Amino acid sequence: MISAFVNCFKIPELRDKIFFTLFLLFIARVGANIPLPGINPVPLQDFFADQAGGGGSLLGLYNMFTGGALLKGAIFALGIMPYISASIIFQLMTAVVPTLSRLQQEGEVGRQKITQYTRYATLGICLVQSFLLLAALRNPGAVFDGFNSEVYGQIILLDAIWFTITSVVFLTAGTMLLMWIGEQITQRGIGNGISILITIGILADLPAAISLTYRLFTAPVGQDAQLGFGEGIIMFLFLFMVIAAVVAMTQAVRKIPVQYAKRVVGRKVFGGQSSFLPLKINYSGVMPIIFASAIMMFFQQMFTWSGGAMELRFIRDLGLAFTHGETFYYIAFGFLILIFSYFWVSVMFKPVQIADDLKKYGGYVPGVRPGEPTSRYLDFVMTRLTLFGSLFLVVVAVIPDVVLFTTGVPFQAAQFFGGTGLLIIVGVLLDFLRQIETFLLQRHYDGFLKKGRIKGRSQGRVKQLVDTVGIAQGKQLWRWLLIMFVVGLVAWILNIVYFGA
Repeated sequence: MISAFVNCFKIPELRDKIFFTLFLLFIARVGANIPLPGINPVPLQDFFADQAGGGGSLLGLYNMFTGGALLKGAIFALGIMPYISASIIFQLMTAVVPTLSRLQQEGEVGRQKITQYTRYATLGICLVQSFLLLAALRNPGAVFDGFNSEVYGQIILLDAIWFTITSVVFLTAGTMLLMWIGEQITQRGIGNGISILITIGILADLPAAISLTYRLFTAPVGQDAQLGFGEGIIMFLFLFMVIAAVVAMTQAVRKIPVQYAKRVVGRKVFGGQSSFLPLKINYSGVMPIIFASAIMMFFQQMFTWSGGAMELRFIRDLGLAFTHGETFYYIAFGFLILIFSYFWVSVMFKPVQIADDLKKYGGYVPGVRPGEPTSRYLDFVMTRLTLFGSLFLVVVAVIPDVVLFTTGVPFQAAQFFGGTGLLIIVGVLLDFLRQIETFLLQRHYDGFLKKGRIKGRSQGRVKQLVDTVGIAQGKQLWRWLLIMFVVGLVAWILNIVYFGA
C-alpha cells in the first residue's frame, strides 16, 4: 500500500494530475472561508450550535454539502449544489423529452450541447437561490424556527439595494467558479471533479467531529466522562463494520452471463467469446436518500410554519411528526427511499435499449431468447436487486440517528457513521483510487491490491521507467504546495485563536 502511494509520484503525468487537483481543491477551500462583505455569520453559527441534532435539518444538510461555507456566509455559500440540481433535472428530462433524448444519442456533440444547457440552468438557479438566501438571512426568524435576532444578533449588517445586488453576483460567481474548478479537475486532474468537491466539503467537518467526539471521552478532574474506553472500542468497531458494508454494497454487482455468436467477416471470424453484464445492487447510489430527505424537510417546514401562522396546534404537531426521533418520521423516510430507488432505476436503467444493443452485436443471455424476453429478464433481475439495494440505503440512512440518540455523539460526528455523507465519501474515494490504480498498472507498477499486479515483467525493467528528470522538476511543485499548506495552516490557527471557529 505504501509503495503504491510512492509510485504515484514516480509517474510524471499522474504526479502532475495529483498536484493540479490539490491546487484547485485548495482554492475551493479558501473560497469556502471568505465571508461576504456585510455579513456576520456568528449569529447563525451560534443558533446552529444550540439546535439539538441541528445537523439533520435542511440547513445542516445543505451546510454539509457546501463544506461549512453556508454557516460562514462565504462567497461559496451556495456550493456546487445548483449545478448538481441542474444536472439531475436534465438527466430526468432526457428520459421524457424527445429532443434531449435525441441530443444524448448524437454522441459527443449532443452531450456538449446538454452540458451547455446545464450551465445555463445552473446560472438561473444560482440567481434565484442567492436572492432567496439573502432574503432568509435578512429575516431569519421567519425561516429558522426559534431564531431570535435580539438574542443572537443580526446576520446582515448592511441595508441597501447595492448589498443585495453585489451579494447575488458574488454568490453566483462563486458557484460558477466551483463548477469550472470541478470541470477542470475532471479533464486535467484525477477523478470526477464535482464529486470530489462535495467529498472534500464533507471531510472538512472531520477534524471538528473528531474533536467533539474526543471530548466525550475526557472530563475535568473530579468529573466522569460521558463515554468510557469500552464504548469507544465498540464505536470504532461499529464504524469499521459500517464502512466495510458500504464499500461492499457499493462494489457489489450481479453478473449476467452474455455469450456472443461467431460472425464471419471476409476471411476473419469475430465473436464467440463469453462476457458478463454487471448490474449494480445499489444502482441509484445516494440519490434516493437526498430526495427523501428533501421531501421530509419540506413537509416538516410547511406544516410547522403554516401551523404557527394560522395558530392551529394540530397542524404544528403534524409538522413535528416529520422530525428526527419520531416513529412516523422513520416509517415515512424508509418508504420514500424505497419509492425513489425504484423511480431512479426506472428512469436511468433501460433494459429495452440494452437488449437491443446485445441483439445488434450478436450477444445473448444463455437460456433467454434475444429481444423482448431479454428485456423482461433484465427488468426482473434489476427489480429484485433494487429491493435489496433500497433496504440497504434505509439502514445506512438511519444509522446516524441511532448513534446520535443512543450514544449522545454530536450529529457532526454521527454523520460519519452512515447516511448521505458516508455513501458519497466511499463512492468518490473508490472511483479516485480506481483511476490511480489504472495509471499504475498501465506503467507496470503494483497497484493498491496484490491481485492487481501485472505478471511477466522483470522488476529491473520496471525501474527503468522512472523519470528522474520529471521528479527533479516536480520539486518546485512540492515547494509551492508546501507554501500553500503552511499559509492555510496559519490562517486556520489564527481563525481558531481569534474567532473561536
